[in-house]
Amino acid sequence: MAPPVKSGPRFDSMINVPKVRVIDDEGENLGVMFTREAIEQANEKGLNLVEVSPNADPPVCKYLDVGKFRYEAQKKANLARKTQKTQDIKEVKMRPNIDTHDYDVKMRNVTKFIENGDKVKITLRFRGREMAHQHLGMDLLKKVQEDVAEVAKVEAFPRLEGRQMLMVLSPK
Repeated sequence: MAPPVKSGPRFDSMINVPKVRVIDDEGENLGVMFTREAIEQANEKGLNLVEVSPNADPPVCKYLDVGKFRYEAQKKANLARKTQKTQDIKEVKMRPNIDTHDYDVKMRNVTKFIENGDKVKITLRFRGREMAHQHLGMDLLKKVQEDVAEVAKVEAFPRLEGRQMLMVLSPK
């Protein structure tokens, strides 16, 4: 069975190339030297030789404290994860014979959701004999599309699924 794969940068004895470009703890370029010699110099300073750019030719290594380096990288990753915005899908349900005031309230919600960067799924539900007048639903969804044209674009055009007509809007 193979040993477990270490995550993070390679350091000290894990570096398996004969020569590396070395940068010391103050940021000075010490040039290309043998890996074993660089590891010894790092140990004399009480630091580790950490591979910071493995794809370069030769690989670039730095004198660092590995624990501190990993801790800083973890903090940076956590901060990036915390500040990223996830896009949710908010749903607004309507009926084909919706009243004007109710329509205005729903549209305020739609624009608020879109300004927050979320997608909006508009669901139009038909009940009973309303299925015979699907053109009313299509007209209503076209009106929604025109009302939010400045802030949103249609991601999924209106389509009928059973007794519901769906349309998805996303921020421009």
